[in-house]
This record gives sequence, structure tokens and C-alpha cells, in this order.
Amino acid sequence: MNISNRVAVVTGGARRVGRAIALALADAGASVFVHYNSSAGPAEDALAEIHSRGGRGAVGSVDLGDPAAAPQLIDMAADALGEVSILVNSASGFATDTITDVDLAGWQRSHDLTLASPVFLTQAFAAALGDDSQGAVLNVTDVRTSTPYLKHFSYVIAKGGLDTFTRAAAVALAPGIRVNAVALGVILPPPGEDAAYVEELAADLPLQRVGGTEPVVAAALHLIQNDFVTGEIIRLDGGGHLT
Repeated sequence: MNISNRVAVVTGGARRVGRAIALALADAGASVFVHYNSSAGPAEDALAEIHSRGGRGAVGSVDLGDPAAAPQLIDMAADALGEVSILVNSASGFATDTITDVDLAGWQRSHDLTLASPVFLTQAFAAALGDDSQGAVLNVTDVRTSTPYLKHFSYVIAKGGLDTFTRAAAVALAPGIRVNAVALGVILPPPGEDAAYVEELAADLPLQRVGGTEPVVAAALHLIQNDFVTGEIIRLDGGGHLT
């Protein structure tokens, strides 16, 4: 897929990994719709940076904690920029809970945002895409779905569902739409933590360093551009899965 002149939607595109992917897509020639929930200022900053680099974009807010509202995002982006042919599902929570203390409300919040909204966004994206158009979906998941966190129980279960959804949707939506994912390891400090926290984690990796967003962006662009890859989940974990 040639990214140039495509329209991309990036959920959670105002901050962190979502912002990095949004800027990279704009640099590659896409018109980028930067989604946010409550981060209006950072979203406008991301849009301003896109414009400063000569790109085209727009911003909009939908609460993806409500999966029923998620499909509105595709319509908003299409109204602003044209037919959407790239969808990046980056928005996610990171709830702290365990199997012993998780409650139904917390479980539902994690699954609504992290799993259900990507599912129904992808459904809406596929329904809106023209019959003769090619599309690409990129999900942002977590390497710890195979070695689960103890204290982020509902989150990691939801991300595990996103892994399965990636493969199932790749089969269901082929050949017109490809669906892939990047599974992130020690990339950035989690919310509320600092650089020292992730540097300590990275010391135990074979590559002994924090990833940062550059390898994520490189993998994301590869999966979106390569027309013969679908159902793939690329681990970006500095070799952590080997230890």
C-alpha cells in the first residue's frame, strides 16, 4: 500500500505511541485524523506539528470507553478528510487490578476501551470502505499477553483478545483489508512512572535498552505498506520474550 494521499485514523493519536505513528503517517504523505478523548491540547499540538511538516490532518474526540460511539469516528474522519483507508487502533487504558480484586465495572471498562472499541471501529471502517479500495488496520497490543502481568489483569486479558481479533479479522476481511498488530514491550515509561523505571526493566532485556517510539513507527509503517502481510503480530520487546 502506498500511504501517500491516503486518509488514516489514529486513535489515541494525541500522545505517546499513537502520536508518533500519526506523525510518521503524515510524513509518509497520509492525511491523518488525530483522535483524542480528553487530551484536546495535545491533539491540537499534534495537528499543528503535522501542518508544520507540510502535512494535512484534522482532530476529533469520541469517547472510546463507549463502544457504541466508536463508529462515529470513521464518519467524522471521512467528513473532514475523505475516505478512510488506514485505521490504527492505539487508544487503550492500563487499569491496575488483579484476579482477586477486579470487579465487573472495572473489567467492563478495560474491555470496552481496549477490545470492543477496536472491534467496532474496524467493523465501521470495513463497512465504509469502497468495494474497489484497499485498506489496512494496525492494532497496538502488548507482548505481555503471552507472559501476563499480575497487576494489570483486565488490561492484559483485553489485549489478549485484541491479539485474537487481529488474526480473526485478517481472515474475515481479506483480501480487501489487511489486519496486523505491533506488540509492545519496554517502549516508554507507563503513565505515572519515569525514565529510571523503564531503564531498570530494560536492563534485563537481551538488548539492554529502552525501545522508544522509533522501532514502533518503523514496524507500523512496514505492516501498513507491505501488501503481502496480514494477520501478523510483530513483537517489539528488545528480545524480552527470549528470557
